Amino acid sequence: MRDDGLAGRAAVTHSRSAALLRLARVVTEVLAPAPVVAVLLLIIAWHAAPTPAGLAWGLVTALVASALPFLYVLRGVRRQRLTDRHVGRREQRARPLAVAIASLAVLLALLLVGGAPRELIAAVAAIAAALVAGTLVTLAWKISGHAGVVAGAVVMLVIAFGPALLALAPLVALVGWARVAIRDHTPAQVVAGAALGALVSGAVFLLARAALG
Repeated sequence: MRDDGLAGRAAVTHSRSAALLRLARVVTEVLAPAPVVAVLLLIIAWHAAPTPAGLAWGLVTALVASALPFLYVLRGVRRQRLTDRHVGRREQRARPLAVAIASLAVLLALLLVGGAPRELIAAVAAIAAALVAGTLVTLAWKISGHAGVVAGAVVMLVIAFGPALLALAPLVALVGWARVAIRDHTPAQVVAGAALGALVSGAVFLLARAALG
């Protein structure tokens, strides 16, 4: 009877662990940098210019800033140059990150020349700055891009919409837990990523908004 009880508790523990791991994987996909950046830019674009033109700017910006780099990663995975779509191996991250930075640089130039909403330009500048900072760290240490992007997005939304959006802050902890749970990052890498993303994105977003008037 005692053995049966131990086996039953072990089975329950295993089932719970498996369920938590599945949840962590879902969180990792839903709060991955590509979808978070796309949603953030659409929200900022609509906030800056709640018109069809503003929405069009948001769609184009989300496509270039988010979809194109992600498609490059998927191409690398299909050709077996990258291990997975989250680029789990640090030494494989330099080229995809360089492609993302180049895409954002071109996008930023197009937005400036095309007269895009100023707050949207500021958001792209903030994302680009945070990506450059994260890339420099990644050359030596596997900092968490997931945590950095989500933290940066939350800070920018708080700046744009006010303190009420601090209600989104638990998402940073959630994605951090998920990245550690699936063993893609350590707690230190998650905390560092979140701190870097929040500080750089927030500072550049504020400065760019002020500079653009």
